[in-house]
Formats: sequence, structure tokens, C-alpha cells
Amino acid sequence: MGWGDLGAFGEPSKETPNLDQMASEGMLFLDFYTANPLCSPSRAALMTGRLPIRNGFYTTNAHARNAYTPQDIVGGIPDSELLLPELLKKAGYINKIIGKWHLGHRPQFHPLKHGFDEWFGSPNCHFGPFDNRALPNIPVYRDWEMIGRYYEDFKIDLKTGEANLTQIYLQEALDFISKQQASQQPFFLYWAIDATHAPVYASKHFLGTSQRGLYGDAVREIDDSVGKILKHLKKLGISENTFVFFTSDNGAALISAPKQGGSNGPFLCGKQTTFEGGMREPAIAWWPGHIPAGGVSHQLGNLMDLFTTSLSLAGLQPPSDRQIDGIDLLPAILQGKLIDRPIFYYRGDEMMAVRVGLYKAHYWTWSNSWEEYSKGINFCPGQNVSGVTTHTQEEHTTLPLLFHLGRDPGEKYPLSFASDEYQRVMQQISFIVQQHKATMVPGVPQLNVCDKAVMNWSPPGCEKLGKCLTPPKSDPKKCFWPH
Repeated sequence: MGWGDLGAFGEPSKETPNLDQMASEGMLFLDFYTANPLCSPSRAALMTGRLPIRNGFYTTNAHARNAYTPQDIVGGIPDSELLLPELLKKAGYINKIIGKWHLGHRPQFHPLKHGFDEWFGSPNCHFGPFDNRALPNIPVYRDWEMIGRYYEDFKIDLKTGEANLTQIYLQEALDFISKQQASQQPFFLYWAIDATHAPVYASKHFLGTSQRGLYGDAVREIDDSVGKILKHLKKLGISENTFVFFTSDNGAALISAPKQGGSNGPFLCGKQTTFEGGMREPAIAWWPGHIPAGGVSHQLGNLMDLFTTSLSLAGLQPPSDRQIDGIDLLPAILQGKLIDRPIFYYRGDEMMAVRVGLYKAHYWTWSNSWEEYSKGINFCPGQNVSGVTTHTQEEHTTLPLLFHLGRDPGEKYPLSFASDEYQRVMQQISFIVQQHKATMVPGVPQLNVCDKAVMNWSPPGCEKLGKCLTPPKSDPKKCFWPH
């Protein structure tokens, strides 16, 4: 989902009344980022409070490549990482994930082995339909075992975009909340729906209701679902004891726009890039009776902060035996304080850019290769900025491109290298980058090796359903990451 997809962030059709109301009752974060411009690494960062380069969710197969967890990936979330639900258990929390996990699908990476008590959803994205010979359809799990597969037991009509998945995920959320409230149990719910990821889908009731086409239908259904979850918390009388945060894993995918992609507002490019459109996200914090209504924060926030903030809310300290990149946002949320901190923009194994205050310095620029671009793959359609949206990897480490995001949110006008402003700001940023790089210890890369034998051929529970498939012989290879 993109920064410009919600009415509260200026989307012209104003079709997100529930999220807009959530913002008016809570706090909007205008400068909130994901830790990566792609799904799996950003989710790993959310769960660990650590940059993907530290938690292993990156590749060293080629320089500055985005990598994720497709079906044939061998890696996943390492056992050495401490995930938010594992830590929340110490404070007596019951934890559930609903929707997309995307941190590895082999048995050792199962969410219930990493702190979650319940799971309803799938290990990968809803790509397909596959033929179950060359590629198996993606399984949907209830806790430890699969209960069916996308396109077979969980229908997604690729012609009309009709699918009932968001409604199923909504009901799962409402039931889980009711159950925990009835047993007076503190809970953590990670509601990770994926309807706005191409192939986009919505249920029958929402199809054809948006001015924005199918993507807008999906956004409207997500908005309606969030409204129902918040209403449910109020009805059960636990809204004042429940902290809710809404955001996205990466910016809107402009490669699938306009029919299957969203809006990144005034920002440059989209998903897959380290320009603002790829990494700045819509973000809303809601906690009635605690967060002053109608607040707007200019705090630089990051998905990883939700790890540290959640631990703080539960009365826990973050682990002290490792570098945690997330900060506690409670002073910003509850007291309106501004905490000074940088934002690092990574693509694979490379720090591409850094934001300090209102300034952003690009040390590398790259949208995608000429070869991919010539095939029609474009992450910045209609947004060519000369010398910025480059199709070869351009190094600017000696003279970074510097932008003032307040005056120029679209990253169109780099500051003059000769200006006093450039010299002054770069001196400050260079020191921060030097410190960051001096303490950087990269994790073992998890996204280097692919093998068709590890795909979802025979997930746990397939025997009971008669849905086990025969895997091919193991043949591990280096994964190819074009971007």
C-alpha cells in the first residue's frame, strides 16, 4: 500500500472513511518508513526490530539486489533471531498471526516455532494458480497444518478479482479478540492481509464499488475491516487497553499500476526502490484515552520501532545482546516529543541512502537495469528524474546527492554540491554514516540459495487432505535477483 492511498493522506476519492476516522481519533505519522522496499525483509525487520542486513533477510548474490522468500527459497528467519511474539510471551501474551508470514516456509521457519501461538494464513504470497507439477499452489495453514491451497480450496478469480479471503481474515481477527477478552488474556495480533498485492482481490460486496478500480475495491474492503476491528474493541470495552497501529510493508507497486497498483502520493517511484515512494508508508497509531485525538507527528518512524514500542507497552526491555534498530515511539506518541534519529535505506547488501532531519542523501541510485526496463519493467512510470532514477547502479559515495524533503518531497532537485547548505549538512550526515558502518555486523544471508525441492509440495497436514505432491530431486542453485 502506498503513502497516498488513504483519504487522511490526501487520496482524492476519499474512500477510506474508517482509516480516516482512526487517524482523527488517533495520530497520523507523516514520516514513517519501512526497513526495506520489499515484503519479506520489511516483515523480518518488524518482527526483530533489526535491519534486514542484520537479521539475514538479504542476498549477496549480486550487489544491491532486492530479495524475498519465493517458494524455492532455502532460507528463512534464523533461530538466532528473537521475534516480538517470543519476547511478549514472557509478559503472558497470547500471539496470533493472520495472513501472510513470508519469513520462510520450510518447517523450521514455521511461525509457531517463533513465538506465535496461532496462525491462520499462508507462508507465501497468493501467486498462482500453479499447475501443481512445475509449481505447487500456495498452502493456507491453520496453526501447524495446511487446510487447503490457494486457487483450489481458497478461490481467487483472476478474471474478476473476486475472493473472499479478506472476509475470512477479518472473522479470524474478531474471533481471536473475543476469545482473549473472554479469558482476560493479554494478546498480540499481527493482521497481515495481502489483498492489495497483485493479483489484487476483493469480495463480491466490494467489487466495482471504487472510483479507483479493483485496487480501490481492495483498499475499501481493508478499510471496512479495520473499522470493524476497532468497533469490536470498543464494543468489548477493551479499546482503552489496546494499542493499534496501521501501516504497510512497502510502497505501492507501480509496476502493476494503474489497474493493480496504488498511489505513493507526491513521492518518487515505488516498491523495489529506495526513493521515498518505495519506503515511506501510511501510518496511524490509535489508542483511545491515551493518544490525543487528531494528532499529527513528524517523528521519523520505522517499522522496526513497532518491535521496541510493543515491548515497552508490555513492560519489557529489548534484548541487550544484539543491535536493535527500532526505537520506542511512546514519547513521540503520548507526549509529542521528537526523537532525533536517522533512517537508513537499504537495498540488499548496500546502504543506498540515509535521512537525517529533513535531508536525504543518496549514496547509490538505481531504479532497475536497462535490460529489465527494456522488457517493460518500470518501477518509476512517468517519473524520470535525470541523474536520479538511473538504470545503471550509480555510486555517489564521494559526493552524495542531497535533497531537502520538506521543500522537495519528490526528490527532483538535488542541492548544489557547491552550496554552504550542502557542505554543512553532508558533514553531519557523513559522521552518522561513518558511525553506522563502523558498527555494522551483517547477518548470514538467508536469501542466496534456491531449490525447487523445498517448495510447498508436501506441507504438514497434506496427507489428511490428499494434497501431498511429489517434490523433484534436490538441486540447490544461487537465486537470481534481477533488481
